Amino acid sequence: MYEGLPIITNKVTVEEQNGIPHHLLGFIPLDAETWTVGTFKDRASQIIQEIRSRGRIPIVVGGTHYYTQSLLFEHELVSSASGKSSGEGQDNEQLSIEEISKRFPILDAPTEQILDRLREVDPIMAAQWHPNDRRKIQTSLQIFLTSGKKASDIYKEQRETKAMAQATSDGNSDYPDAFNIGSPLLFWVHAKSDILKSRLDKRVDKMIDVGLLDEVKSMERIRQEYIRGGVDLDLSRGIWASIGWKEFELYLRALEQEDRDPKKLGALRDDSLEKMKAATRQYAKRQIRWISLKLIPSLVQMNALDRLYLLDGTDVSSWLENVSEAAIGVTQEFLLGSKLPSPSEMSTLAGEFLNPEKPLQHSQSKARWVPKKCEICHIVVMTEGQWQVHSTTRAHRRMVKKLQKNGVGGRSCHNSEKGGSTSSFAT
Repeated sequence: MYEGLPIITNKVTVEEQNGIPHHLLGFIPLDAETWTVGTFKDRASQIIQEIRSRGRIPIVVGGTHYYTQSLLFEHELVSSASGKSSGEGQDNEQLSIEEISKRFPILDAPTEQILDRLREVDPIMAAQWHPNDRRKIQTSLQIFLTSGKKASDIYKEQRETKAMAQATSDGNSDYPDAFNIGSPLLFWVHAKSDILKSRLDKRVDKMIDVGLLDEVKSMERIRQEYIRGGVDLDLSRGIWASIGWKEFELYLRALEQEDRDPKKLGALRDDSLEKMKAATRQYAKRQIRWISLKLIPSLVQMNALDRLYLLDGTDVSSWLENVSEAAIGVTQEFLLGSKLPSPSEMSTLAGEFLNPEKPLQHSQSKARWVPKKCEICHIVVMTEGQWQVHSTTRAHRRMVKKLQKNGVGGRSCHNSEKGGSTSSFAT
């Protein structure tokens, strides 16, 4: 959605658009206030309605699943500025980031202080977040401060509303009130993990070949111009926090030095490239987890999992058959109102992912996660699985042996003194 930077933002090219009108593309200035998911939902919903009014079919392509899923379901979002679901009307008070910061200085305090305050007002939400996850901790407290309601209570109300809607439905797949945008058809192009990892690395290499470094340098020049002009950019939001510029920040700083060492520059460039590849792979993993743990459970609850089709793009040589023709065939049947094929039977990969029981079990078990703190290594883990992994690491065992050698060893397990929201373990 940001202006310029076609490589970093991976914009669809004019040739790739093939004459089809595209919307919400390349229109947000780099110094503009960061778009929230609620703003996106309102604007995108208006465009979808306008397209349908012309007898056309809107196609949503993306991107950040949190944004696209906001278009699908009612009661999915809590606006951090109002504490209400987005789209409830334009009369709700809308506060800018600057206004919120002025009104609630605690939100700009160190993360530990924000977490302490969140523990006081909403211990349920405080217990869900890692102590270093500033963004989520900050958002949870912001919801309480701006709305007067606990985020945990708001989310609980949303779950109850969804459950009530499910209980009163007749169990069929024709559910006009279940979705924000009518009756959708969803496609997810996926590939096996080893193939996907290789493709993502090659994609970053290609981005370098076509001018990625020029774009990050241009972003740095823009940032310096804003600084000279007295503009205070928030580098933790928007395009600045996206994959691209931040991975090359140290390299860009080194370029500004007068006594530049070519070897150090080369090493920093290579390190930045590896950071970008790692960040891209991690982002892809988060997207997959979102679909598995957020989208699929939501569809299952609405008896609508039959609208999600996974297209297996693992084998590029079979792309036409497995992806293009498969999607076109399902879409044609959908538009004709014909009976659609079973999504889980489209491919072996589809059968592995489109299992309604697995994501629901994982989603439900999340409510029982309790953060645990290792008093020996001074780290916090969020799940029992992470704790099991940490307790068997070489670093942890080495620290235990060191303490035992010094006569400080032993075994302890106790609750954190701060609100009791964190369990502490030493083994």
